[in-house]
Amino acid sequence: MVKENIDYVDSEALGSIVHIAIDRVYAGYIVISDELKQDSAKAIQGLHELGIHKIVMLTGDIKSVGEKIGKDLGLDEVHTELLPDQKVQKLEELELQKSHKGKLVFVGDGINDAPVLARADIGIAMGGLGSDAAIEAADVVIMTDEPSKLVSAIRIARRTRTIVWQNIIFAMGVKAIVLILGAGGLATMWEAVFADVGVAIVAILNSMRIINIKE
Repeated sequence: MVKENIDYVDSEALGSIVHIAIDRVYAGYIVISDELKQDSAKAIQGLHELGIHKIVMLTGDIKSVGEKIGKDLGLDEVHTELLPDQKVQKLEELELQKSHKGKLVFVGDGINDAPVLARADIGIAMGGLGSDAAIEAADVVIMTDEPSKLVSAIRIARRTRTIVWQNIIFAMGVKAIVLILGAGGLATMWEAVFADVGVAIVAILNSMRIINIKE
């Protein structure tokens, strides 16, 4: 507009501003910006409830846009105007800050996110609208493009791990008891059968509880 000497209205809207003139007369502008997914706030709240205390956004968007989104969602840190290699650099800085037993998870859907998804301990891609590069680099793919599904996945994973440990402890405990009884000549054939087949059936039935885990 300046080059063509056309007066235009400056806008403070967040996003990419496209000014339009028709026959050298200013007609207005269009604001192009990303919209938050409907359940983004719900996802962030759910992650905090699960005990995840630090949530950081790495984005290539301009500073004003990134900071507004970060404020709306209640994020702990926001890093804006990042190129793909700079995202990896920031991720490595966060890697140094995490605890020894902690895991660094990155969620993304764009082709620019592929290097970071591959570098993170766990890379999660949005499968519906995500790029092929991001999906290929990710460890986990959320097919519905709902950020809140990340909370569901963590809950299911934690519950599944608990059930797996229950099965391991139960199976090893029963077998150890039967072995001790057998060494003392106190175990019969029925105890041996239960320690083998019975324990396997109980473990399978216990594992079926995973099906009923609510998201």
